Amino acid sequence: MAETQPLDSTGAIARKISNALATNALPRHIAIEGPIGVGKTTLAQRLAAVLHYPLMLEPVAENPFLDRFYRDGPAYALPTQLFFLLYRARQVADLGSNDLLGSNIVADFLMEKDKLFARITLDPQEFALYEQIWESLRIAPPRPDLVIYLQAPPEVLQQRIQRRGHGFEQDIDIDYLRALADAYTEFFHYYDHGQLLIVNASQIDFANNDQHFELLLDRIVHLDGARQFFNPNPTLL
Repeated sequence: MAETQPLDSTGAIARKISNALATNALPRHIAIEGPIGVGKTTLAQRLAAVLHYPLMLEPVAENPFLDRFYRDGPAYALPTQLFFLLYRARQVADLGSNDLLGSNIVADFLMEKDKLFARITLDPQEFALYEQIWESLRIAPPRPDLVIYLQAPPEVLQQRIQRRGHGFEQDIDIDYLRALADAYTEFFHYYDHGQLLIVNASQIDFANNDQHFELLLDRIVHLDGARQFFNPNPTLL
């Protein structure tokens, strides 16, 4: 695989994107995924802005049970998960009915991630109820053209969560982050529903490091396989 070179300016980015759009070389539906604290929303916001795509974010701030779940755990797992399920299902349904969105979209979640979290947080009886509700909703999410999976060790995730200072997240346990990271690793090991770009996000700062972001954009423009890897610091494993 050829080595990716950094883009030289904002103008270069704009030209590359313009050319890619003109030749339909850019994915039209992009989903960013990865565990809590890995940087999904930040990257989704930057990609949507530079591509001029609509942005769809998962409803973290809207979930009234989330702070209690992180604080008290199992007692609030089911209402927390059902809120996410119903809200995300409505968002996904809107993709097919909202002509203003068209088929261009950047989202910071896959609908499938809902079950991934449910398996970790719910007990067997609760998960059985959850699956019944899932089936009754008849969810048929569109397949993204590209999924960008951001990876980072649980210790890095915990540091970032603490650094960003969201009060309701400060009680997240490191064991929960380990279970979540393992679940994501297993899920994407078998993922084959479209192009997948796996990003080593441990030493990446898409919020403040323009070169990292430009390198990723260049990789997106030049995707040439179903499963690819991106690490701008190849000596950092």
